[in-house]
Amino acid sequence: MLQLSPATEADWPEVVAVTNRAYRTSDGQTAWKVETIVGGQRIDAGLLREDLLRPGAVLLLAREPAGAPVGHVRLDAGDDGVWTLSMLTVRPECQDAGVGRRVLEAAEAWAAARGARRMRMMVVGQRAELIAWYGRRGYAGTGERRPFPYGDARFGAPVRDDLYFVVLDKPLSAA
Repeated sequence: MLQLSPATEADWPEVVAVTNRAYRTSDGQTAWKVETIVGGQRIDAGLLREDLLRPGAVLLLAREPAGAPVGHVRLDAGDDGVWTLSMLTVRPECQDAGVGRRVLEAAEAWAAARGARRMRMMVVGQRAELIAWYGRRGYAGTGERRPFPYGDARFGAPVRDDLYFVVLDKPLSAA
């Protein structure tokens, strides 16, 4: 069973490195796991710091018992019981072993135990296989689209001019 614990500032440099490696390089990964439609960095230290200093934000490290982190996920608590999940990341060398599903389930349980009733996220709309992966885990599209932040280098360098985010949502069971 995975154990989740909040990351500390000392963990942030490795979180940035692992996130960028998992999202932006192939490392032999299956194509749907890598954002080939956005180049450059996925996150930098400044953006991570800015994000995690916001009220209600937490970055959870996922570990196997007595092991090194295998992944991480960011959660943002909403006052209305609707939380936001982002930056679900699995170390490339730990992928294809069900770790992503387990990190997601553990994060949902962690949030539900703290009052979350629903989980929301944004996914690049052109990532059909990733959206389908979340769909198999109970997430459904809300019909809402949000613009991609073109021109903001903190979010990488898009290689297409038609990117947008879709919003996915899932009700959570009470803990």
